[in-house]
Amino acid sequence: MTSQDIENDELKLAKRAVRKAGLAARATLSPVERIERSLALVDFVEELGVEPGSVISGFWPIRDEVDPRPLMDALAKAGSSLCLPVVMGDDLVFRRLEKGGPLEPAGFGSMAPGPEAEVVHPNVVLVPLSAFDRNCNRIGYGKGFYDRALSDLEKLTDLTAIGVAFAVQEVEEVPMEPHDRQLDGILTDRGLLKAGD
Repeated sequence: MTSQDIENDELKLAKRAVRKAGLAARATLSPVERIERSLALVDFVEELGVEPGSVISGFWPIRDEVDPRPLMDALAKAGSSLCLPVVMGDDLVFRRLEKGGPLEPAGFGSMAPGPEAEVVHPNVVLVPLSAFDRNCNRIGYGKGFYDRALSDLEKLTDLTAIGVAFAVQEVEEVPMEPHDRQLDGILTDRGLLKAGD
């Protein structure tokens, strides 16, 4: 085993520990606390600085994740259009979300518009996560879907990526690999944390 292999194994273990800590902190919130803290995101919608006409990818909450749907509704009322991600093999495809439109299972317990919906390229992506740090580094669930999607979208548009989480999911430091992308901000029930603050 080379020193590079050992370093990679140590990084994977460190990431696993950080992911576990963030998810454990999230799990301490009661269902009522999760609802109240998810609704609190709407209080900070103007801090996001989203331009009317933006195409915003939200996400369908799974398990005990923060629920971004009230925030998405506020952004739509402010003039943005919405889409949701769908897992297609190893990638995410973003399908336009129409109010009242049909939804279907989209992988990992999420819901999204079906194949008849228009595929779009969002310029703002609300990103789910397991844990984050003050530098706006995130750790997801370990499959790399968002790392790949953000990398692809950056080639197509001037992209803003905002993590959305509960404040309790903050950790001291998220270990980063070269392919990991720092987010432009993290929105929690306590407000917006911007990269570089």
